[in-house]
Amino acid sequence: MNGLESLYQELILDHSKRPHGKVAAGESAAADEADGSRVASSYQRNPICGDEITLRVRLSDDGTTVDEVTWDGAGCSISQASASMLAALIEEEGRMPRAEASALVDGFRVALRSRGEIPLDEEVFGDAAALSGVSKFTARVKCAMLAWVAFEDAAARA
Repeated sequence: MNGLESLYQELILDHSKRPHGKVAAGESAAADEADGSRVASSYQRNPICGDEITLRVRLSDDGTTVDEVTWDGAGCSISQASASMLAALIEEEGRMPRAEASALVDGFRVALRSRGEIPLDEEVFGDAAALSGVSKFTARVKCAMLAWVAFEDAAARA
């Protein structure tokens, strides 16, 4: 394993152990949907390995920006780290234009389906660029995509 792969592996494990945007025990990522605000959640499950995630998206009143992403879930370190990395990307921006968030999801999907041909740009994807290597392992792509699919679904419903 070269130095970069080792660094990426450490980054994935760090996000898995200390996740961004994960709700505290006893809280629900689906909370606040009934108050009339532009909030929606999506539950996604990978039937192959059992990874699960419930991801909540809060949009601005006009629906043009993503104000918050929170999640809860269980599964492998890749699925948990990927959810954390997505939440960190949104959190880093403070508020991300919805169109930009959709473009991120699309770019992430293309890179992960490329079987290693298209690396994720660290300037654009931040820590999530560490998941580029996952694209070489077809069985693990669903693990990494789970949160991103949940985000896309929840944003469409909010």
